[in-house]
Amino acid sequence: MQPTKSGMGATEVFRMPSADATIPDLMGGSIAKPSITIVKGPMAGESFELDDPIITLGRDPKNSVFLNDMTVSRHHARIDLSGIGSGFATVEDLGSLNGTWVDGAIVSRAVLKDGSTIQIGTFRMVFHTNRRAMRVKTG
Repeated sequence: MQPTKSGMGATEVFRMPSADATIPDLMGGSIAKPSITIVKGPMAGESFELDDPIITLGRDPKNSVFLNDMTVSRHHARIDLSGIGSGFATVEDLGSLNGTWVDGAIVSRAVLKDGSTIQIGTFRMVFHTNRRAMRVKTG
């Protein structure tokens, strides 16, 4: 870096043109339905589109989302998507042994918003409502 009049090693600020300021697609696809993505634990990186109004999660393969690990109860939790039109859903623990955690707190029932984290056994997941990306306005 070349010295400037104001002093040695001054920080330069670059601004992204407002036409380029968009929210990046971190999931690599254009999923329009609500989804959960496993971010930690077995199956990390897998995403599940939630296309039924009631989604069951657990170790039993008959669940909507099959979480194959002994730290997960057979019928661990249920996600209700009936409020998804308003940008949220609910998750309910079904009497599991290890509990269901939302955003770091153990819950029996909780509201899920876009970006909420769900911990079930060794699985940490992120819930997405998957609204279309909107342009970010700057300055």
